[in-house]
Amino acid sequence: MMNGNGEEFPKKLQLYSFSTSSPSFSVRIALNLKGLDYEYKAVNLFKGEQHRPEFLKINPIGFIPALMDGDMVLADSFAIILYLEEKYPQHPLLPCDLAKRAINYQKYIGDNVGLEEKVPWVHKHVGKGFTALEKLLKDHAGKYATGDEIFLADVLLAPYIVGYLQRYNFDMSEYPLLSRLAEAYKQVPAIQDAMPEKQPDFPIN
Repeated sequence: MMNGNGEEFPKKLQLYSFSTSSPSFSVRIALNLKGLDYEYKAVNLFKGEQHRPEFLKINPIGFIPALMDGDMVLADSFAIILYLEEKYPQHPLLPCDLAKRAINYQKYIGDNVGLEEKVPWVHKHVGKGFTALEKLLKDHAGKYATGDEIFLADVLLAPYIVGYLQRYNFDMSEYPLLSRLAEAYKQVPAIQDAMPEKQPDFPIN
């Protein structure tokens, strides 16, 4: 499509996402924080749509989330977020302070919880990660994970803190810092708009 000057409009970003996927959740938060308009492309993991030929043509790895920006396709949530940070500098996701920036680069909790994992397993392993996070962030946290502004660490943490609290009825009483972050995240529109239940493919029942 062309504008009035005969120039082609830039193509809208396309995000291949699954509503309850934590990595997809993180990318949605990043897109929202940066005020980027994007087209939501649902890929249902429960139905195995990530393995269908039409999706594999776009992303041969078969992972979600995947982001298409023109001819560029990225298929790792951390790589997608760093790409967005480089290309779209509005609302920086990395602080200027080197120590805080280093903390933001750490991947806190891997997305190792499968779709069929049992609740006791989740509580045990996520609990270990949350205990470590309480120690790691205690000297850096402000209103948010590494200060009084939302940065990359919050983008990565919010889906786990908020998601596990809701999905697995996770008891946060032993994690006062993370509990405070969870409450702070409830007040951030970019996070709330990225919530699984706000997505078009969220299961009704």
